Amino acid sequence: MLGKYIKIFDWYIIKKYLGTFVFTIAIFIVVIVVFDVSEKLDNFLKNNVSLKEIIFEYYAGSIPFYIDMLSPLINFLAVIFFTAKMANQTEIVPVLSSGASFNRFLRPYFICASLIFIVSLLADIYLIPFTNKLKITFENAYVVLEDPTKSDVHIKLDEHTFVYMQSFDNASKTGYQFTLEKFDGDVLKQKLTANKIVYDSLKRVWSIQQFDTRYVNGLREKMVHGEKKDTVLDMVPADFVLHNNIYSAMSRKELDNNIKKEEYRGTGVINDMLIEKYKRFVHPMASFVLTLIGVSLSSRKVRGGVGLPLGIGFFLCFAYIVVDQFAVVFSLKGGLPPIIAVFIPNTLFGLLGYYLLRKAPK
Repeated sequence: MLGKYIKIFDWYIIKKYLGTFVFTIAIFIVVIVVFDVSEKLDNFLKNNVSLKEIIFEYYAGSIPFYIDMLSPLINFLAVIFFTAKMANQTEIVPVLSSGASFNRFLRPYFICASLIFIVSLLADIYLIPFTNKLKITFENAYVVLEDPTKSDVHIKLDEHTFVYMQSFDNASKTGYQFTLEKFDGDVLKQKLTANKIVYDSLKRVWSIQQFDTRYVNGLREKMVHGEKKDTVLDMVPADFVLHNNIYSAMSRKELDNNIKKEEYRGTGVINDMLIEKYKRFVHPMASFVLTLIGVSLSSRKVRGGVGLPLGIGFFLCFAYIVVDQFAVVFSLKGGLPPIIAVFIPNTLFGLLGYYLLRKAPK
């Protein structure tokens, strides 16, 4: 059945495509690991981290992260490299001269791109969050040295309850200068202020210490002072601790639940969550876009052999990363909807790919 649609020349391209892609990924990962070990070796030795933890926790989490992050760009460079080499050796001209259209020539490329897309999509949804959790947990324990706690945090717990915390000590699970306000519509009904609030991880309650509560009933007010009381609040210490890429370590279900909770709380991180959610589905689509650009760009024989297409390829890789980062910044700081931000790189480069396809040799 496959022989009807995939010919000998298609298998030839598929083997070259996947072989070059896997080989390039392996080279990049080896280089990254070597540089990463040299950079973090002092942290490993200082914290007496075992070799088992380094291999099966840190690098078991880091390597899939780097493969997922770099695979679209490595895929792009791999396509340019072997296609330009084929063009330089005049392997493409006989195919097109035989009457095959350029779209037909693209078939094996898009078969491989589809395979990479499926693997990347499944990995982004199911595997990468798990491996990122290993990586981030290890980094927070042994590598990250700066204080990760947030300050001046405002959280909306529900429709009527708002809290504020000036600072939080994650080591002792203690917050300082805590305020809790309850409203009925726009009318303040209760305001509690405390110098200190401590989380009891066993009972899963917050212990409010040295607090004053102000009750408001129209023009009548009452002040109550207390030494200590335990209460259940819809917040946990993790809400006051900031770690890099923490949302990338959440499963799809966890991410959706946190997005719903953030819609109430309004702490200003919902765009970060939405970008992470959408990227898991949009990011793998880059395999199609960059494959189209790579083939269209390198299928013509040029002077200088493989060097010129590769040089242009590296430039376009840099441009893709810049556009992607600018889109994210515009979403986080400029109010651009996250769904638009994650589509911008693939849309712009998809248009470039279509233009290059029109100019490709026929």
